[in-house]
Amino acid sequence: MSSQQRIQLKSLKDQVIVITGASSGIGLATAKMAAEKGARLVLASRNREALEKICSEISEKGGHAIAVECDVAEADQVKAVADRAISEFGGFDTWVNNAGASIYGKLIEVPLAEKRRLFDVNFWGVVHGCRAAIPVLRKTGGALINIGSIASERAMPIQGMYSASKHAVKAYTDALRMELEAEGFPISVSLVKPAAIDTPFPEHGINHMDHHPVHTPPVYAPEIVASAILECAVTMKRDVYVGGSAKFISLLETFLPRLADLYMEKAMMENGQSDANLDSEKQEPALTSVPKDGKTRGAYPGRVMKTSAYTAAALHPGAAALIATGLGLATAAGIGFWQSRRGTPQVATPDLNNIVRH
Repeated sequence: MSSQQRIQLKSLKDQVIVITGASSGIGLATAKMAAEKGARLVLASRNREALEKICSEISEKGGHAIAVECDVAEADQVKAVADRAISEFGGFDTWVNNAGASIYGKLIEVPLAEKRRLFDVNFWGVVHGCRAAIPVLRKTGGALINIGSIASERAMPIQGMYSASKHAVKAYTDALRMELEAEGFPISVSLVKPAAIDTPFPEHGINHMDHHPVHTPPVYAPEIVASAILECAVTMKRDVYVGGSAKFISLLETFLPRLADLYMEKAMMENGQSDANLDSEKQEPALTSVPKDGKTRGAYPGRVMKTSAYTAAALHPGAAALIATGLGLATAAGIGFWQSRRGTPQVATPDLNNIVRH
């Protein structure tokens, strides 16, 4: 019997779930959704005040969550999160490595110290989380979920170090999955790769540009990512793209890498900044300070997609034919653009929500 056959994942109402970076954005959305489904929670971040407020709100609604102050860049602090979960609940069933931040700026201009700090959080934070989780999960079984990004597969200018860190997370996750399977450990290892998500992510990034960074549409709600994460907690999933645009960009990188270059240059270097002058009071760099947190949504001014038909279909194998059709149309659209383009591309990423239907 293979290790995959022996992996038994519990229903959410029977699980204890550890979430890092739980005081805002995707982590917070996941915590709230998991609590609503009956899971007990261990929430970790550097902002104890925000975490305690979140835990109190969950408790008032009949849930059970505990707060653990933790900087994921510090291995001992991450180990302490696992120890607290064991002392409070006897262990855990799912561990979500979600904490992360970004730097906006050209690679040749970003200070080396900031680059190192970003890797300490985005990459080494995942490594520390995996090292803390595996000794527990190898005995009891469960799910290990790492949060990557579409940047795990397609590098983005202006967020070069973020892209590099998420590439590293993908490589680490893929190698770890194979090693755990070869050892026969009953651990499901998933990598979740979101597209642009409406969280405080841009405000929490270190910004070296003249204007505020903004997402390039389509932009999705963090609850879509939360739903995908929780699906990985109960059903074995290898990779999950959140948002049809994430899968489209992955295909573009695979089949038309030069077009992907041009699109990213346009999207990030020209359209990735707001027209407003930079207001430093609106920035709360998570790498160098502790943001106020407590919010799932960011300040994105445009339309936010509340659903992703592509992601919903991808999480359910029976919809494979619809996915294939939608991706074929999206890729054909990209090829058509490449053949007809003149000069710098004026392109917006197709949203497979408009192609793939339930």
